[in-house]
Amino acid sequence: MVNAAKTKPAPIIDRLVVVGLGLIGGSFAKGLRESGLCREVVGVDLDASSRKQAVALGVVDRCEEDLAAACVGADVIQLAVPILAMEKVLARLAQLDLGDAIITDVGSAKGNVVREARAVFGDRLPRFVPGHPIAGSEQSGVEASNATLFRRHKVILTPLAETDPAALALVDRLWRALDADVEHMSVERHDEVLAATSHLPHLLAFGLVDSLAKRNENLEIFRYAAGGFRDFTRIAGSDPTMWHDIFLANRDAVLRTLDTYRSDLDALRDAIAEGDGHQLLGVFTRARVAREHFSKILARRAYVDAMNANDLIFQAQPGGRLNGRIRVPGDKSISHRSIMLGSLAEGTTEVEGFLEGEDALATLQAFRDMGVVIEGPNHGRVTIHGVGLHGLKPPPGPLYVGNSGTSMRLLSGLLAGQSFDVTMTGDASLSKRPMNRVANPLREMGAVVETGPDGRPPLTIRGGHKLKGLTYTLPMASAQVKSCLLLAGLYAEGKTTVTEPAPTRDHTERMLRGFGYSVDSHGPVASLQSGGKLTATRIEVPADISSAAFFLVAASIAEGSELVLEHVGINPTRTGVIDILRLMGGDITLENQREVGGEPVADLRVRGAKLKGIDIPEALVPLAIDEFPVLFVAAACAEGRTVLRGAEELRVKESDRIQVMADGLTTLGIKCEPTPDGIIIDGGQLGGGEVHGHGDHRIAMAFSVASLRASAPIRIHDCANVATSFPNFLALCAEVGIRVAEEGKS
Repeated sequence: MVNAAKTKPAPIIDRLVVVGLGLIGGSFAKGLRESGLCREVVGVDLDASSRKQAVALGVVDRCEEDLAAACVGADVIQLAVPILAMEKVLARLAQLDLGDAIITDVGSAKGNVVREARAVFGDRLPRFVPGHPIAGSEQSGVEASNATLFRRHKVILTPLAETDPAALALVDRLWRALDADVEHMSVERHDEVLAATSHLPHLLAFGLVDSLAKRNENLEIFRYAAGGFRDFTRIAGSDPTMWHDIFLANRDAVLRTLDTYRSDLDALRDAIAEGDGHQLLGVFTRARVAREHFSKILARRAYVDAMNANDLIFQAQPGGRLNGRIRVPGDKSISHRSIMLGSLAEGTTEVEGFLEGEDALATLQAFRDMGVVIEGPNHGRVTIHGVGLHGLKPPPGPLYVGNSGTSMRLLSGLLAGQSFDVTMTGDASLSKRPMNRVANPLREMGAVVETGPDGRPPLTIRGGHKLKGLTYTLPMASAQVKSCLLLAGLYAEGKTTVTEPAPTRDHTERMLRGFGYSVDSHGPVASLQSGGKLTATRIEVPADISSAAFFLVAASIAEGSELVLEHVGINPTRTGVIDILRLMGGDITLENQREVGGEPVADLRVRGAKLKGIDIPEALVPLAIDEFPVLFVAAACAEGRTVLRGAEELRVKESDRIQVMADGLTTLGIKCEPTPDGIIIDGGQLGGGEVHGHGDHRIAMAFSVASLRASAPIRIHDCANVATSFPNFLALCAEVGIRVAEEGKS
């Protein structure tokens, strides 16, 4: 008979001693006792009823009143006593023969604990590992002990220079056994961070409630208090004694944080007194979006960590045809540039149709971090209060741009002309992408640019360096590199000229002209002279042809389909996907052609057609560089062979798109052969199976489209990044007849 119960791991220590069996100590003890990593868990508490309850509730195996008796034979001793009681406990431990026992703690201020430990332990500090779990509950006492309290919560370990790596590793492992998210940082940094994020908010809550309670009309004030007051002051219900201890223990860091906040509060008071609405709007807007932005970063990071076991999966059902009229989200390239140039313009820029995907929002947040007041986005509407070419301010920390290569590469150009240093970071996918392609020519202009290993992110740009105009021939067709250098040219002395080996999207040149800045474009050459200014304007962002491409291919390969895609940007540097599909026999017509804000747009009508394989003209490659994943699906559904050459750039996108698509198509039964700069695909019958998106939004969406011609369901792993460019992709699929959904949802 098979035992279905989960097998516990073998113990890694014999005896764990937990001193102090309140919520934190009790939860730590109970969680590790249930994990099976300790042969025995011993509790220490001065309260007799707590000791009795701890054993009865299964928190510990046995409980002692005497510290010395409990610590005999201990491997790890966890100190979970009030912060101001720590000195006495440490002094008592220092008198005992503890052998090689490791001592750790859970105090929320580390500086004073470390000072006290140094005073009593001297050269025995290598076995001391300071720690602090960021977790809690409204309940307290040993009866509130919860074995899952620390699950997916931060635990910060603050090892000292002399801490034994083996001791640190063991404490780290014990916390991870409780499913905690463990991080390491210095003692000083911990106390500064916690002073700002935990201690100051509690101080403000206590202070505000006390201030209002002392007023004569306090009953009326509290009677009419709304939800915001209750939310803000909830933490004033915390244990006063504990917080008294914390503020005294972390006094220096709290005072530094409080002084900074007082200065900012005085500035807010002045703005109200002077009727400075612009200042108030800036503070309130930045605060709201900063809260949302950092919440997203933290939530996404936790989600990505969990994706090792539970990734976001699309389940695509076979067959179907498309009908209807839809408008895909706004163009990502134009959305990025509208924020950048609107921020550097003089005056207020209004944007309609802004893409509210993670990439474009990362650019928006970067400029907010540099002091630009930006309202929205709200249903695609954004208002940018420009600060001029020289009005950006140093950001409070590194600029996080998520998965957006466009943000990092274009920002590097305009940041090279600033007076301040800035570092840009990204997610795991972006951190693998090459950045020397922008760093090297910027260095030729006089910029100081530092990259990570192998020329990859993070990217640090040193401010205050004079730039000189550059005449540069791109080694590869790249609109991002071209745009980077033109933006740097706004700040460079003289003329900046960029020559491209093949046409690339010209949104930057068009939009600069829209903001009143002169740009000369003659064939493959674009140039501009510094010394001008950008004047605020109104921008209407057309629908993104890269997003429309998925539906162009979908309707083309699904027999009987007829679909209209409205208001799509048809910039001639972006229409390669239409040209290639037409060469393959696609039935695509452009209706209602017009120009909006300097960009040509049209409604695209596409009908199902029998596609044939072709040799894709190399001249069209840079005009369709982002659309090839779904074009590979079109090739797989075409009659005959399709050959792509001259597309080595696809290997350094969010993934190696050539290899990843080849692997997936092979899994689905299609014969294909990747080459160094392209791929050979023989059309055939698509089957079903499991494929991987590799964190690349376009790969995930391409395989979703493939299901229309598949003979069985396709299960697509690692699809979370679809939100970077196309947040409502699944909703539009359902609207027009593509049966794809997140696994577990109908």
